[in-house]
Amino acid sequence: MKLTWMVICAAGALVLFLVLPYLAANAPLAYELYVNQKIFYYHAPIAWVMFTSVFVCGIASVGYLRSRKPGWDDTAAAAGDLVVVYGAIVLTTGPIWAKAAWGTWWVWDARLTSSLLLWMIFVAYALIRRYGGPGSERLAAGLAIFGAADVPLVYFAVNFWKTQHPTNSAVPTLQSGMRTAFWLSVLAMHLFYVALLVARRSVREGERRLQGVHDLALDTGVLE
Repeated sequence: MKLTWMVICAAGALVLFLVLPYLAANAPLAYELYVNQKIFYYHAPIAWVMFTSVFVCGIASVGYLRSRKPGWDDTAAAAGDLVVVYGAIVLTTGPIWAKAAWGTWWVWDARLTSSLLLWMIFVAYALIRRYGGPGSERLAAGLAIFGAADVPLVYFAVNFWKTQHPTNSAVPTLQSGMRTAFWLSVLAMHLFYVALLVARRSVREGERRLQGVHDLALDTGVLE
């Protein structure tokens, strides 16, 4: 069943990824950035996927703290790894757009700074999972929940403070061709994310079971 979902999502994402460059290239230009604006169709949807992964990690962490079931922890660990990956992409594509729009790679406004802090939280989460030792799962779970609570701050930062970053009202005001390209990109990115999440969770589950067999072998004296 897991493999089926992974294949279906990956195939759907592949089809959309083949169509998306054509739609983005033919969408109307905006923001007086000419072709530089096209990165919007990748940067913003990837940021949404990052938020989705943060919530998946946070919700799975709550499930693990309540039930102590390892399946919840496997999901949280997989989602946390993907937050780091997608966050790195967001923080790379964003400055490319910023250089064209503002003439500088980075400004310390509320949206950019809070996004960087969110990414750093999940870098810390990944490090705790890897090097924290026994019992670190609960500490990591608490950190993931804290990170999930930070998402609304990142999203609404452009409403609370005056920033150079485009406001959240930009998407509803997109022209027809731009809107189609954007929402198909959002769908493609999320389908690909689900495929990656299922694959990473399966790897995490396998690693946990292998560690359990290794520990049992040590306890029974099979390994020294």
